[in-house]
Amino acid sequence: MKKAIVYGASGLVGSYILENLLKDDAYEQVVIVVRKDLNIQHPKLKTLIGDFNSLANVVQGIEIDEVFISLGTTQKKTPDKKVYYQIDHDYPVLAAKLAKENGAKSVFLVSAIGANVNSSVFYVKTKGEAEQNIINLNFEHTYIFRPSMILGDRKENRPLEKIFKAVFKVINPLFIGKLSAYKGIEARDIAKAMVKSATKFNEPVNILHWKEMNALLNI
Repeated sequence: MKKAIVYGASGLVGSYILENLLKDDAYEQVVIVVRKDLNIQHPKLKTLIGDFNSLANVVQGIEIDEVFISLGTTQKKTPDKKVYYQIDHDYPVLAAKLAKENGAKSVFLVSAIGANVNSSVFYVKTKGEAEQNIINLNFEHTYIFRPSMILGDRKENRPLEKIFKAVFKVINPLFIGKLSAYKGIEARDIAKAMVKSATKFNEPVNILHWKEMNALLNI
């Protein structure tokens, strides 16, 4: 039986990752690192309270097999690029690094479609650099999930995002062939695909878009 650690469990995708892991008999313990207690009670759950600055001490000695990372912010919520970069790049990379030091063999990262270290777009470049730096840690298995529009109900109010989600639900069928990568996908399906992929290791580095994530849902 395995032990997993989850970063971003309070977020939309992360909450579904946690739910799936707690229900999966393959896991004997699920650790989450959050800034405040989520008030979730489960015999397999271990909650650690911490943030980027305290992380190294918080997870010291926590032995795990897999790390699931779903961390991120928005430019509206975090206009300061330095803080934004810390949340979307520094924190995921540090979380992965510490997980490997604690025995993790596999990392599962929520990124974004189009992530590219060579991009001139700050958001896209940040995601690309986070991906590359985590790949460079040389886990036995690195699985990167690149959704387009993430569908689902968030706790915070994002009016513009709600409009985009409504539009995506209508135009999704139009994205076919190579364009299928741009299809919107439910947060719960991303999480399900991530946990399912942990049983289907077949290569050291795997980057998954809508088609690959959707295929995992039927396994």
